[in-house]
Amino acid sequence: MKLKSVTATGLAALTAAALTGTAMAAPSCGADPVVMNAYFETGFPLPSKLAEEFTRQFPNVTFDIKEDQFANMMENSPRILSEDNAPDLIRLPSMSDLVANELLANLDGYFTEFGWDKFPPSQLIQLRVEEGGRPRGAGSLWAMGLNYSMTGVFYNKELAAKVGMTEPPKTLAELDALMQKAKDAGLVPIMQFNKGTGGLAFPLQDLMGSYGPPEPVNDWIFQKDGATINTEANLKAAEHLENWVKSGYFAADTNAIEYFQMMSRFTGGEGLFMFNGDWESGNLDKNFAGKFGFFLMPPAEAGGRQAAMSAPLTFGIGAKAAHQDCAAFFLNWVATNEQARQINVEVGGSNPGGPADLPIPAVTPGSVTEATLAAGNVVATENGAMDFIANATGAIFAAGWTPELQKLVGGVQTGKGLIEAVQAEYEKELSR
Repeated sequence: MKLKSVTATGLAALTAAALTGTAMAAPSCGADPVVMNAYFETGFPLPSKLAEEFTRQFPNVTFDIKEDQFANMMENSPRILSEDNAPDLIRLPSMSDLVANELLANLDGYFTEFGWDKFPPSQLIQLRVEEGGRPRGAGSLWAMGLNYSMTGVFYNKELAAKVGMTEPPKTLAELDALMQKAKDAGLVPIMQFNKGTGGLAFPLQDLMGSYGPPEPVNDWIFQKDGATINTEANLKAAEHLENWVKSGYFAADTNAIEYFQMMSRFTGGEGLFMFNGDWESGNLDKNFAGKFGFFLMPPAEAGGRQAAMSAPLTFGIGAKAAHQDCAAFFLNWVATNEQARQINVEVGGSNPGGPADLPIPAVTPGSVTEATLAAGNVVATENGAMDFIANATGAIFAAGWTPELQKLVGGVQTGKGLIEAVQAEYEKELSR
């Protein structure tokens, strides 16, 4: 049975079961051999580790895993999902256009069958899309998160000590002062990638959260009527980023640095700060224990609300997928199985999500993972979660943010011009 949605037939079956007192089994992978067609993002081991554990627990299920870079997934996902052998599980860089083109399976039926109403609604809001592809944040459920990640600021503890940093900065001005001290000491204040895809989107969005509330940013990402990225707060954020560029706080070759080069150089001791996500926490704890720390981006004013890009590691099921029930069973298992949740924290470094009454697996005191999980609680308490600005449309990262951020680093774009150019690209894409 492929549960794409609760159809009239499905409702009749549920009603009949209720009247007769028959318990309906939730969808599963069954007992016959199953080969799951999976499309994962290159360089992030969590999905593959979860797949390995799933096969250990359910030996009849194996995974045929293909991997690709995030930028390629943005471009190729529509084509791959339109093929007859569409992925059973696919990492989704963006959802709206895929829903509009009917390339994803509707998960409303699974929401009922697995009891996902026990999950906090805030976990699923970013995964809901109205029919037709917009707006997001409401409507049917089209994807699930393998975990719920968050971005912030990683720092090198040894270099922090050299510039007199004894605790995380409490304001944006304090952060700026530390960057200037690092530069004056001959250190690279920020190690960040910006080649291929716009890695400066991470610090930019953190700055947006420092200067203004997250709600208007989410409205823009969710494609709500009248939403714009060109706000006073976001303009201040972009101009602040421009000032960091002009002040020489980024490595001179930032536009030539890819993500994995950034990680290698940062862990090798180059760069006081790095703007990145908690998906690296497990890596840093395992391979560089005690050398790095993490803090949330500080607000512009002391005591201000703290916000961060905090989004599910989004996975969907192809509308043409052969094993939709098994894929949904896997997604439910990831959120509820004890071993899966432990892997999620240890490898992914993120909150595993799932039902609100399930505990977060224990982590090592003083670890980076402990710091990122604690920061996630702050964001949740202050309702400061933003989706990633690259997810507003299927092409905005490649056609808007990346080229304009590269121009900013190259000195041929301003913060104001960047925001205006991205908004123009956004409006062009929505008008198609």
